[in-house]
Amino acid sequence: MSTRKKILFVDDEPNILAGLKRMLRSMRSEMEFFFAENSGQALQCLAEQPIDIVVADMRMPGMDGASLLAAIQKRYPQIIRIMLTGHADDESVMRTVGVAHRFLTKPINAGTLKETLLRSGSLQDMLDNSGLKSLVAGLGTLPSLPETYARLEKQLRQPDCALADIARIIEQDPAMSAKILQLVNSAFFGLYTNVESPGRAVNLLGLDTIKALVLGLGIFSELPVKSGRLFSVTELWGHSMTCATFAKAIAARESNDNVLIEQAFIGGLLHDMGKLLFFAKKHQDYEQAIDQALEDGRPIQEVERDLFGACHGDVGAYLIGLWGLPGPVVEALLFHHRITDYPEPGLSPALIVHVADGLYHRLQPGQNTTPAPIEMTVLQEADLADRLESWNDLCAEILARGEDND
Repeated sequence: MSTRKKILFVDDEPNILAGLKRMLRSMRSEMEFFFAENSGQALQCLAEQPIDIVVADMRMPGMDGASLLAAIQKRYPQIIRIMLTGHADDESVMRTVGVAHRFLTKPINAGTLKETLLRSGSLQDMLDNSGLKSLVAGLGTLPSLPETYARLEKQLRQPDCALADIARIIEQDPAMSAKILQLVNSAFFGLYTNVESPGRAVNLLGLDTIKALVLGLGIFSELPVKSGRLFSVTELWGHSMTCATFAKAIAARESNDNVLIEQAFIGGLLHDMGKLLFFAKKHQDYEQAIDQALEDGRPIQEVERDLFGACHGDVGAYLIGLWGLPGPVVEALLFHHRITDYPEPGLSPALIVHVADGLYHRLQPGQNTTPAPIEMTVLQEADLADRLESWNDLCAEILARGEDND
C-alpha cells in the first residue's frame, strides 16, 4: 500500500481491544491503529483523524455498531466499514446489511483479520479518486430495475413461493446478484464458503432469510432514475446477461473447473456494474460522457477516465472488492477493458470476460457505443488465439437460440 492506512477499532470490552492490540502488533509498520471503547469516542476520533477503515462491534451500550456505521456512512462515506460481531444470528445485526461492507465474527482469527485489512487497504489504493471513493463506498444498496424488483416482491409474498423461482429472478438482475453474493460470502451468515453462483447463494440463505432481507430490510432498491436519452438500463442488463452467458459457455468449453466457470459467469454479469453507478449517481455527467464518446468515436471507458478519473471497470471492481467477492471476479471487472495490464497470461475470468464482451459487440454491431477490440496479442501469449473463432461460433449459436425463443 502506498501509505500507512489508519484503522479504527470500536468495542466496549477492554479485553477485546487489548487482544486486538496484541494481534496487530506485527502490522504496525504497515498500518496505524486507533481504539475506541464506545461510539462517542469513535466519532470524536473520526473528527480528529482521517481514518481509512472502521471495524466496529455490533453490541455496545448507547449507540450500537449498526447505528455507528450508519452515521459514518452518512458523514464519512469514503471510509470502509466492517462489522465485528459475536451475535451473527441476532435480529439487530440484520440492520447492518445496508451499512457494512464486510462482516467478521468473534472470536476473530488473526489471519482473517489481517487479510481483510490488507485487502481493504489495497482496494482504497486502487481507486485514486476521493470523490469516486465516497460515491462508491457510501452505497448501501445497488439500484435494481423496477420491474424485476416488483416481480421479486410479488413472488416472495406468494404462499407457495419456491426458492428456484426466487433464484431465477435474482440471477437476471446484476445488482441483486451482487448484493446476495456479498452477503453469502461474508461471515455474516456463518456459511464459511466461497459461493460464486447467485442461485446457490439463494439456496444457502434459505427462503425465510431472503424474505427478511427483501421484504423487511429492503436490501434492494428500485432504480431512482429512468433510462436516459443515450443510456438504457434495460439494454445494460440485457448486455450483462448475454456476456455472462457467453463467458460461462467459453469457460465450460475450455475447462472443467466449476469455480472458474462460475467466476467467469459472475464476472460477465457484473462487468458493467460501474456504468450503473455512474448513471445512478452522476446522471447528467454520464450522459455527456456518452455524447462525447460517440462524437469522438472513442470507447466510453477512455472518456470516463478523462472526465471522472476512473472508468466503469475501476469503480465496479472497487465496490465488489469492498463487499468481499472473490479476487478473480474483482479482476474480471477491473481488467476487462485493459486486459493487456493483467499480470498472468492464461485462461482466467478476466480474459474470458474481455473476450465475451468483445464478441458481444462483434456479433451485435451498431449499438450506441464504440467498442474496444479483442486484444489478440494477449490471446497469443496465452496460446488461445486459435480458439477465438470457435468461441465466436459458440456465442453466435447462443444468440440464435435466444432469438428462436423470443
